[in-house]
Amino acid sequence: MEVSQYLNMFIEESKDNLQRLNENLLKLENNPDDIQILNEIFRVAHTLKGMAGTMGFVRMQKLTHNIENVLSDIRSGSIKINSDMVDTLFMCLDALENYVEEIVNTSSEGTDDHNDLIENLAEIIKSKGEVTHTETPVVDQETKEEKTAGNLIELPDTQKLVKNNAIEMGMNVFQIKVDLSPNCVLKSARAFVIFTDLERFGEIIHCIPSTQDIEDEKFENDFTVVVVTKEIKEKLEQVIMSVSEVEGVTIEAFAKDHDAKIEEVALKKEEQAEAHPTASVTPANSETNNSSNNKQVSNKTVRVNIDRLDTLMNLVSELIIVKTQLEGLNVTSQDANTNYNDSVEYLERVTTNLHDAVMKVRMVPVEIVFNRFPRMIRDISRKLGKDIDLVMSGEETELDRTVIDEIGDPLIHLLRNAADHGLETIEERATIGKPRKGTIKLQAYQDGNSVVIEVEDDGKGINVQAIKNKAVQKGTITKEEADAMNEQEALDLLFRPSFSTAEKISDLSGRGVGLDVVKSKITELGGHVEVQTELGKGSKFIVRLPLTLAIIQALMISIGDEKYAIPLSNIQNIEDVRKEDIKLVQNQEVIMVRNEIIPIVRLHSVLGLPEQEDKDLMMGVIVKKGERQVGFIIDSLIGQQEIVIKSLGKYLSGIDIIAGATILGNGEVALILDINSLI
Repeated sequence: MEVSQYLNMFIEESKDNLQRLNENLLKLENNPDDIQILNEIFRVAHTLKGMAGTMGFVRMQKLTHNIENVLSDIRSGSIKINSDMVDTLFMCLDALENYVEEIVNTSSEGTDDHNDLIENLAEIIKSKGEVTHTETPVVDQETKEEKTAGNLIELPDTQKLVKNNAIEMGMNVFQIKVDLSPNCVLKSARAFVIFTDLERFGEIIHCIPSTQDIEDEKFENDFTVVVVTKEIKEKLEQVIMSVSEVEGVTIEAFAKDHDAKIEEVALKKEEQAEAHPTASVTPANSETNNSSNNKQVSNKTVRVNIDRLDTLMNLVSELIIVKTQLEGLNVTSQDANTNYNDSVEYLERVTTNLHDAVMKVRMVPVEIVFNRFPRMIRDISRKLGKDIDLVMSGEETELDRTVIDEIGDPLIHLLRNAADHGLETIEERATIGKPRKGTIKLQAYQDGNSVVIEVEDDGKGINVQAIKNKAVQKGTITKEEADAMNEQEALDLLFRPSFSTAEKISDLSGRGVGLDVVKSKITELGGHVEVQTELGKGSKFIVRLPLTLAIIQALMISIGDEKYAIPLSNIQNIEDVRKEDIKLVQNQEVIMVRNEIIPIVRLHSVLGLPEQEDKDLMMGVIVKKGERQVGFIIDSLIGQQEIVIKSLGKYLSGIDIIAGATILGNGEVALILDINSLI
């Protein structure tokens, strides 16, 4: 049986089943006597075991079989559920997720047998529920990093075997770290040249990051490879340094290590190959494979309601009808113009509906992201010794799949901050008369063309004065600037790079990273984040995101001889601005609109266009980001238009005030203004 064709299906189904396991284990911990939940967990574990066995993933099958044994004893009543036991089951769940992740990256489940977890499961059965943990490292999903031994990386067991064999044959095995210039534009191309040069002298057996990430330029300015070669390191250094835009190279030699586990792994692989000759998936990262074959096997997919696909099919059918109508027009007929105009109107109506239908196909509920957080908060609360209740709502709110894929990490950071910095300890809450259990609310809802996600806690709130003091202490601002700041301006300091008010660095938050990573990611997605806080009552982080990153409604404007687009979701209203109404307040031009003072921005100046002399009557577009409003002075309005957003590409990606470009109907290119940077 050829199983490789079923690999993507296996990965998708495994992820769904693991998520169901995660959710139901949380429910079981709170309702240990609920037999229905237990039965559901058992069914999912049994399904996973069967799927893994069918695909030839024997390690995953063995671990799931041992989980199933424990669950069977719980069902029979011979073992009672407790929190320590759930901890062990969650560790097993993490191990299964790691197996799936390894399968995604290499088509192989890897070489980790997780014998420590299997021993813990056996001990649960033997001791009727008493857990005596062997030391099991907890994998932090946010910071999965390569293990290092000194300056040399810890190779996977398969590559260790290759390394040792090469050294025994008298060859050299070098770890080569290559630093590219910070200004290097085509990083993946430079890496490819270096790979090609190195492969002339030997074989690359390992690469960090993966070759797929290097191809996609998902790395900073350095990468590391492990090379088996007969050449001396001076020769390799000379070759690499001859490549342009290489800033430095560090080469270290591996020594042979005698690890009995390596030989054991090799023997097990041979045994498995004999036992399952037709149901095994060839690992992309095997001994004989070049690192360039290490490609991910999982594609991004979206599960679509069949009704939405039916709508798409109907609209495509209507497009074909319009096409037939246009082809059948008799241009010499007296009614040609009328028929043509009717067909074009019909076409416009169909394409608008088709756009809406395609957007709905791309939309997925935020529940996909939210589902991972109850488990995370549960683990954090046990680690911090806090009693935390996570209340989620609006999980059915839909976002574009591209946004969903990117929003997870920022939300993890905000939730960790809320749990670690926001909520007080049980003792502190009791002292000030708060409920023992702290609450974190995670809420999503649609607001116009945006989706809002709020992370709110009922903790201590943010001490604005402490932020100012820290900023002055770090030299970020002066004492005078701090004194002149209002509360919102002080809160904005939290989003400065490397800014943190944490007194103690922990592995949860306060690691000196600050909230700048959250802001940069959300800004990259075309959204923005703001903070509301009340000392002693709690804090709320509000993230506003566009529904989609592909097609938006925009207001087309002209400034000088150039055309620009402003996303309609940011526009509050359009006002006539009289020259005499513009006032100067603290060196900032402002206007008064319905008893509100609104600062104005002259886009000519911001965009570097020739300055225009003020007319007696000008036009202002009032835009809004959160609670802040700004008026843009423009020359004229062109009108509302649906536009397709195009990226500016790598060369122009650093221009903050431009979010992208669009191609107009006449072939002209109009730039899209980035409101987050301009306000």
